[in-house]
Amino acid sequence: MSTKKYNSYPKTMTQNSQQGVVLIVVLLFLVLIIFAGVIAVKRSTTDLRLATSDQINTLLLQSADNANQNIEQSINGSSDSTIYNAMLSSTGPFGHFILTPNNRNDEYVFCFRPRGQFFNINKTTISTPGADGLGTGNVLGNNNGYCNPATAADYVSKRNASMTQVSVSLSPNTAATELFSGYTKGQDISEVSSQAFVFDINSTSILPAYSGASGKAADCLKQTSRYATVTDKEKTIAGCMAKEGVPSTVLYEKADVENLSQRTKCVNFGTGSGKSGDLLCSLIAN
Repeated sequence: MSTKKYNSYPKTMTQNSQQGVVLIVVLLFLVLIIFAGVIAVKRSTTDLRLATSDQINTLLLQSADNANQNIEQSINGSSDSTIYNAMLSSTGPFGHFILTPNNRNDEYVFCFRPRGQFFNINKTTISTPGADGLGTGNVLGNNNGYCNPATAADYVSKRNASMTQVSVSLSPNTAATELFSGYTKGQDISEVSSQAFVFDINSTSILPAYSGASGKAADCLKQTSRYATVTDKEKTIAGCMAKEGVPSTVLYEKADVENLSQRTKCVNFGTGSGKSGDLLCSLIAN
C-alpha cells in the first residue's frame, strides 16, 4: 500500500527565514541611505567650491580694480599733490615714458600698496625685452617692484589675502594707428606737453595662500605682462599663474594721458548750434 504525501502551498516560512529577509531589507535601506548621503555631500561640496570660487573671483577683481582707480585718480587729480608728481616725474611710471622717448619699449612694474602711498619710486622695476622677447634683457631696480608673498606690507590689506602688481607700458603702434594722432592741432610736435600718450595698464591680483609651493607665485610675478612680446603664453604672468594653479585676475586698461590745457574741445563742422558757446575746430593761437 503506497502512502502519498501532499505539500501545502505556499510553504509557511520559518522564524529564521523571516529574520533573514528582514536583515536583507534593512541592509538595502542602509545602502540607499548611504548612497543618498554621499550624493548630498558631493553636491554640498560642489556648491561650497562654487561659492568659494565666486568669492575669490570677486576679491581679486576688486583688488585689481582698486589699483586702476587709484592710478586714474592720481593722474586726474591736483598737479600739486605728491602722488601726481611721483607718477609724472621722470622716474614715475608715466613720466618714464613721456619725458624719455627712448624708453618706449620698457615695462614699468610696481607693487600696489594702498595702506600708504600706493606707489613708491624706490620700489619699482623697469625691464626691457631681451633677445627672447621676455623682460630679461635689462632690469633696473632689481626685484624691488615685484610683489613678494613673504612680505606682509605687499598685501592689499592686513588680512594678507590678496596682492596686486601693476605693469605700465606704452601701447604698441599698429597699422591702424593714425599718423600724428597723438598731437594737438596748432602745437609744435617737439613739445612734450602737446603730445598724448596711450598706455597699457595691467593690474594682476593673486591669492598666494591658495598656491601650491610658496615660491611659485613669486616666480610668476617676475614674468612679463606684455603679451605681444612673447610667443609662449606661459611666459606671461597670467599664463604662469594658470600653469601653477594660483588663483589670479588680470585687469587690463588702456589709458590716454594728455595735457588738457593744450587741447581745445570742438564740434564737428555743421553740427553746432551756431551759438557762441560752441567751440569750432580751429588752430590754437598760442
